[in-house]
Amino acid sequence: MKPNDIIHQSTRLRIMAALNVLEAREWIEFTRLRALVEATDGNLGAHLETLARAGYVTIDKQFVGKKPQTRVRATSSGKRAFVDHVNYLRSVLNEPFSSKIRSPA
Repeated sequence: MKPNDIIHQSTRLRIMAALNVLEAREWIEFTRLRALVEATDGNLGAHLETLARAGYVTIDKQFVGKKPQTRVRATSSGKRAFVDHVNYLRSVLNEPFSSKIRSPA
C-alpha cells in the first residue's frame, strides 16, 4: 500500500474529505468549498484543476441568472482514491514502529 501523491497534499486532502461526504450526484458550490477548506480562490482553483486532471473531481461552470456559479463533486474514481488513501494513512498510523526503533537488548 502506498500514498496517493495527488490526494496527499494537505489542501487536496481537505477538498476530497469534504467532497467524500456528499451523495453520489450531489454538488457543492465553489464558495462553500472554499470556506470549508480555508483556501483562497486561486489556491482552491489550482488544486481543483489538479484533481480534475487526475479524474478525481468534476467541475461544472454555469450561469444562474447573470451570475457565474461553479460547482464541484467527486467522481466515483475520486471517492475510491480517497478511501484508498485514507486506508494507507490508517495503516501508517497503526504500524508498530516501537518494535522497529528499539534495538534488541
